[in-house]
Amino acid sequence: MKAIQFIDSSRDDLSAFPDAARRVAGFNLWKVQNGRMPADWKPLPAVGPGAMEIRIHVGGAWRVIYVAKFDDAVYVLHAFQKKTQKTSQDDITLAAHRYRQIGG
Repeated sequence: MKAIQFIDSSRDDLSAFPDAARRVAGFNLWKVQNGRMPADWKPLPAVGPGAMEIRIHVGGAWRVIYVAKFDDAVYVLHAFQKKTQKTSQDDITLAAHRYRQIGG
């Protein structure tokens, strides 16, 4: 099982999710740690190669952007509530910046 590494404020941001959304995120991250795919996801090539987004629809729309292509860990880059149909450019830019921090 791969370790999970939270980049910058991503752990605090995920902790701020409502309980039900946080549980869904945690379960899906556990699946990723074990080499499986989350229940609802999509690739985010604009963030970087191998970046993925877990999509959570519990009491709103929530997202967790991560990358699992590295051997040592699953890196959680960003966690946020989605308030519009399209993921904001600010969220993509922040995740891409954090992706570069880990050497992606």
